[in-house]
Amino acid sequence: MLSCEYLQLQNQSIYSSTNTFLGKGQRKEDLLYQDPAWWPCCAEMALEEGARSCLLRFRHRLEQDIKPSYLMDHMISDGVLTVNEEERIMNKPTRKDQAVALLELLLRKDNRGYISFYNALITEKYNDLANLLHDDLPQTLPGAYKSSSDGCTSYVQTVLSEGGVPQRPVVFVSRPQFVNRVREKLYRLQKEPGWVTVFGMAGSGKSVLAAEAVRHHGLIEECFPGGIHWLSIGQLDKPDLMVKIQSLCFRLEQSLDSPSLHRPPNSLDEAKERLRYLTLRRYPRSLLILDDIWDSTVLKAFDIHCRILLTTRNRSLVDSVSGAKYEVEVESGLDEKKGLEILALYTNTKLHGLPEEARSIVKECKGSPLVVSLIGALLKEKPNRWRYYLNQLQQKQFKRIRKSSSYDYDALDQAMDASIEVLPDEHRELYKDLSVLEKDIKVPAKVLSVLWDLEPEQVEDILEEFVNKSLLFVDSNNKPYLYYLHDLQLDFLVEQNRTQLKSLHSKVVHQYQQHYRDGPPTSGDEECLYWIRFLTHHMAKANLSQELYSLMFSLDWVSIKAQIMGPAHLINDYVEYGPILDKENSEVRSQFQEFLSLNGHQLEQRPFPDVVQLALSQPQTSEVYRQALLQAQGRASTGKLYFDWLNKSSVENLSRLVIHPHQGSIYSACFSHDGAKIASSGASKTLKVFKSTSGEKLTEIQAHDDEVLCCAFSPDDRLLATCSSDRKVKVWNVERSMLLRVFEEEHEEQVNHCQFTNTTQRVLLATCSNDKFLNVKLWNLNKPSSQNTMFGHFEPVNHCCFSPDDTYLSTSSNDGTVKLFQLSSANEWKTINVRDMFAESDEEVLVKCSTWTADGKHIICAARNAALVFDVETSDMLLEIRTNRLSTVQYCHACSTSNLLAIAFSNYAVELWDLEANKKMADCSGHLSWVQRVQFSPDGSQLLSCSDDQTVRLWETNKVHTSSAVCLKRDSDVLFYDEEIIVSAADNCNRLQVRDGRTGSVLFQSEEKSSRIRCTCMCRQPSAVALGQEDGTVQVLEVPSGKLLATLLGHTKTVLHCRFSHNGQTLITSSEDATIRVWRWKSGECKVLQGHKEQVRCFSLLSTLPVDTRLLSWSFDGTVKMWDLESGEKLQDIQAHRGAILSCHVSPDGCLFATTSADKTAKLWQCESWQCVHTLSGHQDCVRSCRFSWDSQCLATGDDNGEIRLWSVKDGSLLRICSRDGKDGMDSLHGGWVTDLHFSPDNSLLVSTGGYVKWWDVEKGEALQTFFPTGTALKRIHVSADFSTFVTIDSIGILYILERVV
Repeated sequence: MLSCEYLQLQNQSIYSSTNTFLGKGQRKEDLLYQDPAWWPCCAEMALEEGARSCLLRFRHRLEQDIKPSYLMDHMISDGVLTVNEEERIMNKPTRKDQAVALLELLLRKDNRGYISFYNALITEKYNDLANLLHDDLPQTLPGAYKSSSDGCTSYVQTVLSEGGVPQRPVVFVSRPQFVNRVREKLYRLQKEPGWVTVFGMAGSGKSVLAAEAVRHHGLIEECFPGGIHWLSIGQLDKPDLMVKIQSLCFRLEQSLDSPSLHRPPNSLDEAKERLRYLTLRRYPRSLLILDDIWDSTVLKAFDIHCRILLTTRNRSLVDSVSGAKYEVEVESGLDEKKGLEILALYTNTKLHGLPEEARSIVKECKGSPLVVSLIGALLKEKPNRWRYYLNQLQQKQFKRIRKSSSYDYDALDQAMDASIEVLPDEHRELYKDLSVLEKDIKVPAKVLSVLWDLEPEQVEDILEEFVNKSLLFVDSNNKPYLYYLHDLQLDFLVEQNRTQLKSLHSKVVHQYQQHYRDGPPTSGDEECLYWIRFLTHHMAKANLSQELYSLMFSLDWVSIKAQIMGPAHLINDYVEYGPILDKENSEVRSQFQEFLSLNGHQLEQRPFPDVVQLALSQPQTSEVYRQALLQAQGRASTGKLYFDWLNKSSVENLSRLVIHPHQGSIYSACFSHDGAKIASSGASKTLKVFKSTSGEKLTEIQAHDDEVLCCAFSPDDRLLATCSSDRKVKVWNVERSMLLRVFEEEHEEQVNHCQFTNTTQRVLLATCSNDKFLNVKLWNLNKPSSQNTMFGHFEPVNHCCFSPDDTYLSTSSNDGTVKLFQLSSANEWKTINVRDMFAESDEEVLVKCSTWTADGKHIICAARNAALVFDVETSDMLLEIRTNRLSTVQYCHACSTSNLLAIAFSNYAVELWDLEANKKMADCSGHLSWVQRVQFSPDGSQLLSCSDDQTVRLWETNKVHTSSAVCLKRDSDVLFYDEEIIVSAADNCNRLQVRDGRTGSVLFQSEEKSSRIRCTCMCRQPSAVALGQEDGTVQVLEVPSGKLLATLLGHTKTVLHCRFSHNGQTLITSSEDATIRVWRWKSGECKVLQGHKEQVRCFSLLSTLPVDTRLLSWSFDGTVKMWDLESGEKLQDIQAHRGAILSCHVSPDGCLFATTSADKTAKLWQCESWQCVHTLSGHQDCVRSCRFSWDSQCLATGDDNGEIRLWSVKDGSLLRICSRDGKDGMDSLHGGWVTDLHFSPDNSLLVSTGGYVKWWDVEKGEALQTFFPTGTALKRIHVSADFSTFVTIDSIGILYILERVV
């Protein structure tokens, strides 16, 4: 069991002999300054010179680090800062400015201000900053404490005993923070009478705190030398109250030297007068403590101009009396450590010996002192009932949690009920409605205004009453105020109203439907957030299944909730309410869930995408698609643009869930051992934990000062380790997002990987780094330094991994080896020389990682472009998996429940291999950048992958199979003919395909070519297709027979572009060899157009007229040339740009042509004179593409930053910039370079390609629609003459035929 280790980790402070906790880095003498009893000693003094100079000396450091809002709360409680002063500071624009203002103010304060600031630093865990101030703390007078260390001298004990103040409980845990606040308020009564109210909910420990506050020598001697008198009140009627006052008067008179011979008072007024006389004349500086006040009429009986401390659940009671008033709110719960300490004291157990149920009990009751004490007392008698009492608490069996000699109520339910019983009947009914709230959820008054059908002002008044009676809590830091119940109050309400819960939830839904009959709220304020988040919850709880179906099977609801809450909440709804929804239609539920799971990363983009357009990419049989098409058709009638993906049925989607957890590359992601959670980390310096079912974020931690390179769960999933480029290793408590350990001394270079042992018997953490020698370390979490250092590697170590039984640790290094170390001795057991397997190459071999098979007999290493399987015992290589010569293996992971191996590649792919059969089982395509990590879930049912594309993808292992869908290369040609769409492109097997775009059927497929196909073009008459290859070969094939019509040899390097002439008799090709060739392809006759000095990526015929034989070519050499195709003569040659020319377009009227360049400019040229008419400057990056409008009046240009500019051809002026306001989470405005542009025939619309396809309103420069492909980096788009059909291919080889919805 690990409870011992965890508790040792979590106990950040030690228990001092003074029964008070010392924080980490705190000294015993610090307690002196935490006690306001010392403060009068220095209250009137100006700030001491040493303290002032200390503040000035460390001012810069304090300004950098402190959060003023946290500190000022404590300083206001201490009375050294006013609310107005806090407000002035908080009005400053930044945290730094606020810190500067607070320190300015502090320098003008006295010694008390310095001490209060110091205490606040300690309370808020700024121990390092507090240490800077410690040595200059103002000197206090030596005689303030008289005797014992906690101020509780024999004199104190006598005074309290005589006054009837209760003894400390047998089990007592100090709460110095609250005790000191009460004492500080009591010091305010030193010079004048008044009221100090200690208020809080039932069982929060008010009475114990009140008694503890007066257990202090200095306080009694200076403020209350007349004594302290305790009176337990409770719920009294008038006769009982009179008896209480009579007995108090009798006690006071008996204590006098000459006891009074007065008869007992006969009426309440007489009793009040007697008490007034005694407190003013005979006990002028005494304190009266009224414990557990419920009624203002009771309080009025004590309104006698004396000093009173009262405890109550209702803070507003003192509004009915006169005099100075101070209050202290008691938090409803102890922190976990103190709750555990109470249980340890009751059960006579050491903290680290407590069972796991102890922590669960404290957590379940939110640290309620009453509940912890009640259960502790029960456990004292029955110490083996931990699990039983935890279950009673979880099942809300409050009646069974009974027994406490020091409390007025027999059981917890009675204590709670007492508060509610004092409410008026109508308010009690309203309070019952709060049973429907969720734990830890805060609601604005407007939500309850809808529920209760009352004006917001009325609701606020009712809620204020609840708050004053400690029946409800308010978060006043928020505007509007937010209200919430303590867990115990909510549990009690739920238990009390269990039979009515269904109808109460029904009421919520009914009231919502009445109020929002025109549609859900979309304002995004707190009220809107509540309804959008919890409406489905209330429907499910009310068993309103029909309403739930209607809502959740609606694309409108999906759109609204995704925009306001994000997709993870929605996916979670389909998972949580799946059993209810499946009764109606499990297929539709899974269709909506799948749509959200695969498009969640798109739905997190801003501006928010059009959900209807996203849904049009769903399968045609899907209800999501059906609703989207209906909506698209309806909106299209009003001019809205929508595009249907015609050939989507030919594409398989293998991902189960796509999550976008971080901005920036994701270097590491891992499953928890129960498979329910995923942790991820990366370039954003953060660590995130989210649900593996929905991607809903559970935790986000600012983990390191630099990139977080790895994260790993402990075997029981309670801890997470992270390591970073900042050279630190950190260990976190997952549930509480709390830092437990930092190992920062030993690694001197970035720490690449961290891994816990697999079993819980002995939890160790391994780390490896870029250090030259001491690069592999083992850590015991209870020790501040490493337990062992493994020696052997003299180059950076990239990865470390325990064998399944934790016998060995394998390490993978840049030295080309994998070493196996014995865990028991930390000695090297053997070395596997991976570099020897690459003997044919001189390049260095970096081993990226290693993974063990489930039986521990084989180890698989990733190096270069291969995954190599070795026998652990013999070190023999058994199998070599080399799949792609062009990309490196980044990571590999073996499944613990099957023979599968997952491999991550730098070419964005993930592959699954069967090790037994040595066969590739699947290609998982979808990532848009390097895949950094892959990992199977513990049960092997899922695989996750994370990438530099900022996403984590989940794949279902049994659904992922070798895909039948063929990937196409992006260099393509398209023929539009009547309704036909014919597409030619090379596939991933280097075969040329010609397809029917509408049906997806393959019309023709060539055999596999030996040299890579780089370009293709089609001819209608004759029906032929040409292809250009990397070795310079050009071939012409007949379609559909595939007959080879011509092989054209001449180019010496890659053929980059090819095109048939209008009559199909001539084929023009351009190449990396800087030439253009004009082929009479049937005869093989060729003219070579030479003159360019660098590659010619493209060319264009000057006009569409058959008689015009002029050709325009451009090159990376910055020149544009014009040629006569018939003669091969060069007609014009100009140096157009300083940089490479990236695109060129001739205006439809044939008068002008435009060029764009890497020099960030575009230019307009006259075709006849070849003079530059306009230079168009303003782009901030390479200008990648250009296109004239069909009327030749406008030119569109697109750059590598995703920006599109529209220019006037007439005068070269900038008309407008498209997309500037639409920048999304990607680096570019367009998700990548703008690679292609086309105007509609009427010049009103523009389509552009980049990372995705966008359509624009030319007049306004506004985006009208966006189509997000599965991949990215679209090279070009083919557009039909009527601008209704669009064809493109993405980076992962998916073909898109998009047709405008009408």
